[in-house]
Amino acid sequence: MSERQRRPYQSRAATQSYVKNGTELLRKHRPDYTLLIIAALLLSVGLITIYTISPGLTQSTHTSASYYVVKQLIAIGLGLVGFALVVYFPVETWQKYLKPLLIVSIGAALAVRVVGQKVNGAYRWIQFGGFSFQAVELIKFTLIIWLATFLAQKIKEGKLTNSSSTLKPLVIVLLAIGIVVAGIQSDLGSTGVMVIMMAIMCFVAGLPLKRVALIGGIVVIGLVIAVSSSSYRRDRLFTFLHPTQNCQTTGTGYQACQAIIAVGSGGVLGKGLAKGVQDFGYLPESNNDSIFAVYAEQFGFIGSVILISLFLALFIRLRNIMEKAPNNYTRFIVAGVLGWIAAQTLINIGAMIGLLPLKGITLPLISYGGTSLIFVMIALGLVFNISYYTTERATDEEGTIKGNENENITMRRRDGRPYRTHLGNRT
Repeated sequence: MSERQRRPYQSRAATQSYVKNGTELLRKHRPDYTLLIIAALLLSVGLITIYTISPGLTQSTHTSASYYVVKQLIAIGLGLVGFALVVYFPVETWQKYLKPLLIVSIGAALAVRVVGQKVNGAYRWIQFGGFSFQAVELIKFTLIIWLATFLAQKIKEGKLTNSSSTLKPLVIVLLAIGIVVAGIQSDLGSTGVMVIMMAIMCFVAGLPLKRVALIGGIVVIGLVIAVSSSSYRRDRLFTFLHPTQNCQTTGTGYQACQAIIAVGSGGVLGKGLAKGVQDFGYLPESNNDSIFAVYAEQFGFIGSVILISLFLALFIRLRNIMEKAPNNYTRFIVAGVLGWIAAQTLINIGAMIGLLPLKGITLPLISYGGTSLIFVMIALGLVFNISYYTTERATDEEGTIKGNENENITMRRRDGRPYRTHLGNRT
């Protein structure tokens, strides 16, 4: 029997769809379009919400009626371009350009304090012309790529539990984030998001819980120092602990009080589309940090449950892709993206309903703002790219689990016929 006859049948399209991944081959298949649909639905909800509150926003800012909607459409368009680009390029490409990415991220972080604009006590934005850039979003993206590469390499070398080669660099990175983001940029909320991202990625990598607890202790100490050293942060903590105090217009608790009023006034079904009042100058940052509150005012409890359900569906898709990722590097990337979006969602919604202090964190894919939306779309593009190469647990002809995942293994087609494929090296 010839070698061609001995090989399992593969169509020409399937053969051409194989791509290199180290020494293994991964078969490209249909990506997770459900992820794409959920992201599109969330973008649509955000755009509709921006459209409905535009009259109130334009009245207080004296801009044209279409200003906010047009800028949101531009941000969505740029986000889709970024999404398409990262889907086109292999995920491993980011490892090759990690050093330039780190240099640009550090430069942008320092430039924010030098030429950036101070907003609500934090240096977050670099203004140029009619556009602005939020450096911390680039830092979040770079952190995912670096940490995924770092953890995958340590697992490959068998040094994940080694204190000097793994734990020490992680602590140094945490301190650097604290100094640059929480210190120089005065952005404690984004610092918290990045700490959560790192914790989830390290947990998925299998870092011993004792080491994770040690890092957590360092974070808690840093948090206490950051809050106690800033009157602005102390005021926000006091507002969280005493939400009904300082609710006057000039008080530190005004935004938190108005957010709770907006959420509560929506009732079960909401006031109706474009019938809210909080966006007419009553609720600060109604298009950014407080957008969930104005959404809840218009769509009520039922609408809020639907929105939260969409986010939960997104988290589930990300988790599924993470569990089926072809190797450690891609698995950690998905874990980081999941941590990023989940942390911001929980912090934003939690602050609007009084469960967490206000931290100036946007609601992913919903809030107005270009940089955050664009980088979240780019991150989802990475995950969508990875979903092309996700793997299933292999079964034999009777459907029982087979042996080594790195060997050629038999899996079952939808019509019941088996085929053989490589699953890629998970190291």
